[in-house]
Amino acid sequence: MTVQTAVAPPALRLQLEQPDDAALVDALIARAFGPGRHTKASERVREFATFAPDCSVCAWGSESRGSPDGKGAGRLLGAARMWRITVGGEPATFLGPFAVEQGERNAGFGARLIARACEAAQAAGESHVVLVGDEDYFSRVGFSAAGGREVILPGPVDQRRVLVRALKADAGLLSGAVGPR
Repeated sequence: MTVQTAVAPPALRLQLEQPDDAALVDALIARAFGPGRHTKASERVREFATFAPDCSVCAWGSESRGSPDGKGAGRLLGAARMWRITVGGEPATFLGPFAVEQGERNAGFGARLIARACEAAQAAGESHVVLVGDEDYFSRVGFSAAGGREVILPGPVDQRRVLVRALKADAGLLSGAVGPR
């Protein structure tokens, strides 16, 4: 009889993205999505949106690696970037890209990352988060396609994949074209 031992996922430290994290985050996104990411509607949004580092979150593993400051920064396991946009002239945030290292997927990191990014957006006074993704996955962190039915993204997109999460109890539905803030 074989006994399987459950391996606990590494501890996770979630923190806002810092300027020094950009190269690691960019490399993670390139590994996760490849060059095809540049053709998507989400990329068209990021071309005119304003990056929101106060809402963007990195997930760091607890295992230390050497760092120039001697603090052992850990290993980047995932990232969720947010961008400031408008929808029909109303301020909102756009989530994406969102990526988790391939070997760390299915450990719940992604949901924790997105929940933390939404908390940061809410703390920054944002009312909604918009993304393009799979409702089956993102519904567990409060996103729905019903909220995205009237949101118009630049370029072709499957409207069923436009998802919205309201961050305020009194936030109305978003309607209209996505534009710069």
